[in-house]
Amino acid sequence: MTKAGKSRKEEETSAAPAADSSVEAPRPPALATAMPTTTVPAPHPASVRIDPLGDLKRTHTCGELSGMDGGRNTVLMGWVHRVRDHGGVLFIDLRDRYGLTQVVARPGETPAAALERLREVGAEWVLAVTGKVQTRPVEAVNRSLPTGEIEVAVQDVLVLSVSDTPPFSISDEGPEASEDLRLKYRFLDLRRERMQKNLVVRHRLALATRQYLSQQDFLEIETPMLVKPTPEGARDYVVPSRVHPGKFYALPQSPQLYKQTLMASGFDRYFQLARALRDEDLRADRQPEHTQIDIEMSFVRENDVFQLVEGLMAHLWRELLKVEVQTPFPRLTYQEAMLRFGSDKPDLRFGLELKDVTQVAGESSARFLQDAAKTEGHKIMALAAVGRANLSRKDLETLEDTARRAGVAGLSWMKRTESGWDGGASRFFVGEAGEKLAAHLQAQNGDVAFLTAGPWETACKGLGAVRLELGRPAIAQRKPEWRFCWVHRFPLFEKTEHGWTPMHHMFTQPLEADIPYLESDPGRVRAELYDLVLNGNELGSGSVRIHRPELQERVMGVIGLTREQAYEKFGFLLDAFRFGAPPHGGIAIGLDRVVMLVVGADSLRDTIAFPKTASATSLMDGAPAEVDPESLAELHLKLDL
Repeated sequence: MTKAGKSRKEEETSAAPAADSSVEAPRPPALATAMPTTTVPAPHPASVRIDPLGDLKRTHTCGELSGMDGGRNTVLMGWVHRVRDHGGVLFIDLRDRYGLTQVVARPGETPAAALERLREVGAEWVLAVTGKVQTRPVEAVNRSLPTGEIEVAVQDVLVLSVSDTPPFSISDEGPEASEDLRLKYRFLDLRRERMQKNLVVRHRLALATRQYLSQQDFLEIETPMLVKPTPEGARDYVVPSRVHPGKFYALPQSPQLYKQTLMASGFDRYFQLARALRDEDLRADRQPEHTQIDIEMSFVRENDVFQLVEGLMAHLWRELLKVEVQTPFPRLTYQEAMLRFGSDKPDLRFGLELKDVTQVAGESSARFLQDAAKTEGHKIMALAAVGRANLSRKDLETLEDTARRAGVAGLSWMKRTESGWDGGASRFFVGEAGEKLAAHLQAQNGDVAFLTAGPWETACKGLGAVRLELGRPAIAQRKPEWRFCWVHRFPLFEKTEHGWTPMHHMFTQPLEADIPYLESDPGRVRAELYDLVLNGNELGSGSVRIHRPELQERVMGVIGLTREQAYEKFGFLLDAFRFGAPPHGGIAIGLDRVVMLVVGADSLRDTIAFPKTASATSLMDGAPAEVDPESLAELHLKLDL
């Protein structure tokens, strides 16, 4: 999401149809389902006259006029949203990003030239309409439209631009086009009301963020976009240097090193709406380039960062949704979050907490459970799904697949009845062993118990995935809830086949009590590392940073960097520490993801003006694209494909 160098972390009203009920005129033409991607389009017919704008000025937006404006002269400019012909009377819905206004042209009232011009227009033509505001009869008022009390009687019209037949409906009321088609014609997709509202919310969120942090004495400072390539976890996008043959810049994964350097430079409160770029595999909530609310503070500990961010979130929710967020947010250690919810980004909108049943399940007759109970570092985890005995065999198989995809070998289940456990793994829990398990889980008649076993984190993750499958459908019908929490005290390192690597990044402060184990037992070392979580989504990650050069060198040594390599790659940061650096910490919050949750979108792509696909391509402009040989030669590059 918003972290530098981490292998895992830190990273607006539908235009309702007019009240007039009639059959639409045959203009505009029927919508095409697709358009060729390589065919050069035919020019617009020469018979279509495009008018110059001249000195004409827009006086009102298409969402501004109301019944209070009756009798006023107006000039509206916008796109043709809908055309309706009622026996020669033309009704045209004119749209801009502010809303929609109905304009009307009537034979005998509208000048003949203007009426004739309006008979030519089609969907998405751009018009300038001069007219007089008229209040609608009571029976014709459209209560669902902010401008529904009025219409504009056309006096003159200019055709400013014509449009080909759109490849999909611009109206949110029409059928949803495929995402690929929407992304190819993003300039049309962005005309849709839903998309425009999303970007309005994004703007308001950015503005409210700047206002809040500025009031807290933060300075907005920009950091470089062309930086030195460093081994910080995710893969860099690299940029060849023309004036330094054979050398490359990297696009920043985050401003991590620079914001820490700013702390050493005496700017004790920094923020930036920073662009971050990572060449990594994508999914619905991840993009190769994204924006993060980047924050760093000097002379702070973890609690100081928590209080600031809680205040920021409360401010944003109050400004954007008129919702009061309860603070302080609950705090869970990483281990507690995994053991209770099976996730380091727990969804707290429902219960279904996991239970550690290693001891009682180890007394069952199942050999695999007995072995798990005796194996160091392994656990048997269970949860009781209250009143879910009606789950079908197909449902249970689906949950088994869910658990396996999350990494466990399998999922055991059994249903609680008046006579004991039944079905699934019940044969292993007869008599006292079964009663002990039921008591531990507080299972009642009609409940279903699920169990996983294995290395403790794997077992928790597997059952955590099952928990989400069981719990989330129940909250889908409820009103929106905003359940924030902090997850903190993550392990500093995680083991890979190549050795130790930072779970977050290598600049994270170890807990003081764990520093003695850095070299002898890195897996034991916990960090002052924290995630901000909302409804099961990681909104941001941060940490208290290392500010002492000798400790930073030790951490770099654990992941295999020699002192010489450390100074070669990160020398400027280490030097900044050597000249006196304050204790500092911060966080990076995914702005795109916050917008996604606030507007209820399913994908980050619906919150970004020009996003990439899951394969990091832009269907609208064709990026990435080939570079001509002359440009490659200037960069001293040859392709070896």
